Amino acid sequence: MKLLFDECVPRKVKFLFADGGHECETVRDAGFSGKEYGALLALAEGHFDVLVTIDRNIRYQQNMTGRNIAILIIRPASNDMDDIRPHVPNALVALQSLKPGQILEVGILG
Repeated sequence: MKLLFDECVPRKVKFLFADGGHECETVRDAGFSGKEYGALLALAEGHFDVLVTIDRNIRYQQNMTGRNIAILIIRPASNDMDDIRPHVPNALVALQSLKPGQILEVGILG
C-alpha cells in the first residue's frame, strides 16, 4: 500500500510503516508541502492509497465521498515519536481494512 504522511507527522514515522511492508513518502518528499487538505488530497489521489495524519480535525474539514484515497488518523498524546510508536501496530492492522473514501482513527479516542 502507498502511504503519504502529512506534514504534522514526524518524518521518521514513515520508517515504522515501511518496516510493515508499505511504500511510504512524506508530503515534503512528494513535493506537496504547504497544500491545504483539499488540494493535498486531490494531488495525492492516483499516487497514494492513504494519507496518514495526526490532525484530528481533518475528519470535519473534508468530505471524502467519491475520493480515491483514504485517511488514517493516528491519535497519540502528542506528535512525539515515543507517543506515536505504540499506536503503529493498530494502525498497520487498520490499513488492511481501509477503503478509498474512508476515514479511520486509531490511538487515544474520546
